[in-house]
Amino acid sequence: MRNKKFQVWLPLAFSLIMISGMFFGFKLHQQTGTAKSFFATDHRSALQEAIDLIKTRYVDSVKVDSLQDNAMQGIMSELDPHSVYIPASGVSEADEDIIGNFEGIGVEFNIFSDTVNVLYVVPDGPSDKAGLQVGDKILKVDNQPIISKTLGSAAIKNLIRGEGGTKVKLTVLRNNTLQYFYVTRGRIPLPSLDAAYMLDSATGYIKLNKFSETTYQEFMQAMESLHNKGMKNLVLDLRDNGGGLLDQAINIADEFLDNDKLIVYTEGNNTPKKEYHCSKEGVFEKGKLVVLVNELTASASEILSGALQDWDRATIIGRRTFGKGLVQEQYQLSDGSALRLTVARYYTPSGRSIQRPYDKGRQAYMEDLYGRYQHGDLISADSNHVATGKQYKTHNGRPVYGGGGIMPDVFVGIDTSSFLRSITQLYLDGRFNNFVYRYYTQRLPQWKQYKTPEEFASRYAGENDAWDQLVSFAAKDSINLKNISGKDRKAVEDRIKAYLARFKWRTEGFYEVLNANDEAVKKAKEIFAQK
Repeated sequence: MRNKKFQVWLPLAFSLIMISGMFFGFKLHQQTGTAKSFFATDHRSALQEAIDLIKTRYVDSVKVDSLQDNAMQGIMSELDPHSVYIPASGVSEADEDIIGNFEGIGVEFNIFSDTVNVLYVVPDGPSDKAGLQVGDKILKVDNQPIISKTLGSAAIKNLIRGEGGTKVKLTVLRNNTLQYFYVTRGRIPLPSLDAAYMLDSATGYIKLNKFSETTYQEFMQAMESLHNKGMKNLVLDLRDNGGGLLDQAINIADEFLDNDKLIVYTEGNNTPKKEYHCSKEGVFEKGKLVVLVNELTASASEILSGALQDWDRATIIGRRTFGKGLVQEQYQLSDGSALRLTVARYYTPSGRSIQRPYDKGRQAYMEDLYGRYQHGDLISADSNHVATGKQYKTHNGRPVYGGGGIMPDVFVGIDTSSFLRSITQLYLDGRFNNFVYRYYTQRLPQWKQYKTPEEFASRYAGENDAWDQLVSFAAKDSINLKNISGKDRKAVEDRIKAYLARFKWRTEGFYEVLNANDEAVKKAKEIFAQK
């Protein structure tokens, strides 16, 4: 009976011990100013003592790692939605996006019909040097078969990746012939800049997908290239950019704002107010600037957008942003796991916090975007409710609002095509990507005639054939595409064309082709044309 009572109260007791350890460890960190770790390294914490006690004295066998992870997840669920616990096994992968690189073989792959297909080979990367090509099918990794309906992408990544300098043997099927490649693993970049090119003779375009340690450097290289091509206006695309490192967003804002203007300030109950101002002469303080945003533009992207809007430096085009105004810091724990803990709120120069409410719990918070769609917020500017928040003023006296993301100056709603909704499953489960990949690899010689995305966008005339092939492909899954409207067909043909460009030129090609018919980009050009 006593053992049963012990089992009942064990999770609660373990959580209380962990909370105490976190609290005192955090206080120690505040007082000493040491590295970002909750626990001192010169003695065991109460948490470690509890783990050791359970290991050595508990009546039954226990998976201590799982117990600890579950307890930590329970603790974090009581905090804000953006404070998270990262188990030791996931820290490396979680850090990759922030660091901007990883060690591997330099291929992008997808699993089609239980087989790993190579979608892209990083130029001059390990696999490119070894001879791998788009369209190759990887059958074995170090003689271990990977053709499986149950082996997921994560497991395959673990097999392929490894320490730089080590070799991996790949068994590949190419043109129905088995071939063997020995690839020496190396450092592979994870670019945060998807595209940088000229929309026309005077207008540059830059697309950022995140803010990692390399983002500012990538941005400045792109700006130099565009300046050399005669850029007078700039479209900065932050749609679907979930944020990242605060300093990277601040550095980029500094390139657009002059003098010592305030960019953002942060403040929390345990974190004193800290202001971030411009500190250098920017490379684009005078040219016309448009920033594209949507409902997935978050965090550092909102800091940048909010600063430019508050100073009336840019026209914000798109839809209301995500609404994440919380600052996280990552703290390493003694067992190799980590906490990304919210330590402050950030405020735009006008003083507004754009953080949307999370008092109704994490689930309601994460379902907010679906609610926006239901309420029409993503379709019509008149349906947005952000104006119910506190009103602030921009530098020129325009009203802006806090408490629910950045509301754009020019609204562009989502495409509500009924056809696109009817075939959403093709996009979500990868079948559309599978179709375009097969269409591309079956016609590899055809793509050699196109030297640039711009040339492909203007000269490619295979839309009818690709459409007919897609109709037949979809029919196998009982999806009828024969009787749809011309507008809907054109939308999908544009998407096929952009995907084809992506296989040849990666994200730069994808956006250069897709943006030709993008409504937000068209709206930006109209604004630039105005005096």
